[in-house]
Amino acid sequence: MKPILLDYGSTDPLVLEPSDADIAFDARGPAGVRGDAAAALAATAIDTPGNGPPLVAHVVPGDRVALALAGPIPATGPIVATIRSRLESAGIAADDLAVVHAPPLISTQPPSAATSLPAGEFVFDPNPESGSAYLGPDAEGIPLHVARTLVDADVVVTVGVYAWDAALGGHALDGDLWPAFAPGAARADVLRHLARSGRKAVQPLRERSREIGWQLGTIATLRVVPGRGGTAHAIEFGTPLATDRAARRHAQLWRPRLPGSPRLTIASLAEPESGMPALVRAVAAAARTTHPEGTICIVSRLATPPGPVFHRWRQGVALKPLVEEALASGDQTLIADAVATRFFAQALGDRRLVLLSDLDQGLVEELEFGHAANPEAVERLAHRADSLVVLHEAERMFPRLG
Repeated sequence: MKPILLDYGSTDPLVLEPSDADIAFDARGPAGVRGDAAAALAATAIDTPGNGPPLVAHVVPGDRVALALAGPIPATGPIVATIRSRLESAGIAADDLAVVHAPPLISTQPPSAATSLPAGEFVFDPNPESGSAYLGPDAEGIPLHVARTLVDADVVVTVGVYAWDAALGGHALDGDLWPAFAPGAARADVLRHLARSGRKAVQPLRERSREIGWQLGTIATLRVVPGRGGTAHAIEFGTPLATDRAARRHAQLWRPRLPGSPRLTIASLAEPESGMPALVRAVAAAARTTHPEGTICIVSRLATPPGPVFHRWRQGVALKPLVEEALASGDQTLIADAVATRFFAQALGDRRLVLLSDLDQGLVEELEFGHAANPEAVERLAHRADSLVVLHEAERMFPRLG
């Protein structure tokens, strides 16, 4: 078998040479574009959508337009610039266009520090009460509040990533309106539900997101399907349900069908700077391809250590009391840590985890994970394996067997 080159953020890629593997599968996401090519892809989507009218037909001069961006969207700059250009050509003044980014649900950074943005764009801060506004009641009469910028707009154009989250059992929440643009109290409730109920909490969140979109009147939706290496593979625009269906078809290329469950899966991270959320998603994806008694090896430049809930769980404290303790504290950082720990534990099961990362060796061993001191250690693992799967940018994948 030809050597497999695995880029994990280092200067040189890993070179894996499986030896007579019974199963050897090299799974990569689809190619994509950036820069001018991504702008052209966006222009085609919004000018000639597969369903519904083009973007310019959604607005009239004088409208206040909110562009709501949710999730880690690849090629954000060219896509936003293209949308701006079309809206300006339709008579929307620069002062009447608000470009608002959603902060991540699980983050230790304040929203203002989450990212560096061009002039005229800002990150929604969910914590001040003044930043959100009453939208209306839900089906049960419970008041719904969402980012004031969206409520005050005449037209809301949503731009979201369409991606997979194996830890959630499918489509990620990243690109949805809710809880991305929910106020702080509601986001805290979401974390509590995820900590208590795990995957059972996901479907109600998706239903709430659809309800929010309906009440906002959002009929202009753009979905970006990532390509490998931080590129945009596909862009779809139109009405929400039809756009999601089209984006889902493109995203199937992140769902490789594998021939069996190997004893070893080696997986890289696309975004190690995301810390535990990226690690949890990657382990969950790798677990779908790995024998229950096999080994998962994560290779990355991961440098963010796990939180205290995760640490205590790995030291032998039962998970359920730890989750309850975090919930009782009311500390959102601890609750987010409990969420990550719950999903990680469910995904890993009895599998062994080996890490090649920028984490301290002592910390890795204290967590009772295997420590790969250098790339050569991972290469030896691959060479000795009698069955192997390699997942590139694993946190974006949702593999299938058979």
